[in-house]
Amino acid sequence: MQPFTVVLGIVLGSLFSIAFSLGVVLLVFWILRNDNPRFDAELPELFRATLIFGGLALMAGLGFVGTLRARTWRYLFLSLLWLGLLATGWYYWPD
Repeated sequence: MQPFTVVLGIVLGSLFSIAFSLGVVLLVFWILRNDNPRFDAELPELFRATLIFGGLALMAGLGFVGTLRARTWRYLFLSLLWLGLLATGWYYWPD
């Protein structure tokens, strides 16, 4: 296994854990939204963040599988992952 594959696996695990955690928080906020109106206000941004990190985890996962199998299509997903990471950094960077 190449060192890049190991780093990509770490990135995949990190992105998946962030997306999963955001999904669980989204579910809890959705269930409790009637008890606290502040939860209802947070749902759109929480949903957006879950989609962003879920999409990044998907791109990292496809790139990881492509790298393990040495497929040529892996470059597409790795490029999309890099673009997504840059776009996510730009989106969350404070003004």
